[in-house]
Amino acid sequence: MALQTFRLLERLSSEDAQQLGDLRTWIHDCDQVCVAYSGGVDSTLVAAIAKEQLDERAWAITGVSPALAPHLLAEARQQADWLEMQHREVETRELEDPAYNSNPTDRCYACKRELHSQLGTIAQAAQGAQVLDGVNLDDLSDHRPGIQAARDAGVRSPLAELKIDKAGVRRLSKALGFPWWDKPAQPCLASRFPYGEAISHSRLQQVGQAEAWLIQQGFPRVRVRSQGLSARIEVPQERLPELLDPARRTAVVEALMQLGFTSVSLDLEGLVSGKLNRI
Repeated sequence: MALQTFRLLERLSSEDAQQLGDLRTWIHDCDQVCVAYSGGVDSTLVAAIAKEQLDERAWAITGVSPALAPHLLAEARQQADWLEMQHREVETRELEDPAYNSNPTDRCYACKRELHSQLGTIAQAAQGAQVLDGVNLDDLSDHRPGIQAARDAGVRSPLAELKIDKAGVRRLSKALGFPWWDKPAQPCLASRFPYGEAISHSRLQQVGQAEAWLIQQGFPRVRVRSQGLSARIEVPQERLPELLDPARRTAVVEALMQLGFTSVSLDLEGLVSGKLNRI
């Protein structure tokens, strides 16, 4: 019997209500689970329902590495506290793996392989808990080698299996009263570099600091793509004029050049998630 039930604060459509019920049943039928938890809206929904249905038989595990922006780790901790969820952090060392740091097109496979080797150890210590992730239906149509690594490790994806897409995740999260329901997607910082261009701790830190500065300036949805020492900023199309304002443009250029970039540009197409996967 679940010790806590998240009450609906908004009415759901019959389809969404069915998906929420299916998700609750799916997780309730598990004995124990470890959720690969990044703090994003998807994995947090899985973690929340795991907490609701399994209570102390559910853990949220966050892999910590230089590719995880510090503010996202802080948010993951805050959300886990809000859920009163058992939360652990494990250090991952994908940067030591040439299959990751050389940045091939299947870089994400090496990253998830490292993450799930850590989670697998924890799951075994927890008497064989099932490892879950937050992969949703939409993720299956993108270039995501990490999904195969998760499958190879025996990880299951309840959202994808139940055909819950990103919009559905947000609707369910909003109806359940989760304050982060509209949190912008934030892929790991390694996704800011073109394939084939080496990734290092210092480069990840540089990009992370640039994005953190822009977020502080009021641009929560932002990417700073980096090629060599050049920075290319992506924000939603409707916000492009704000960055072209002379005073703000000067401040942005100065701030990013202080971080070590030698040129700063604005992508006129706007923010497109997964843009570097086009190749």
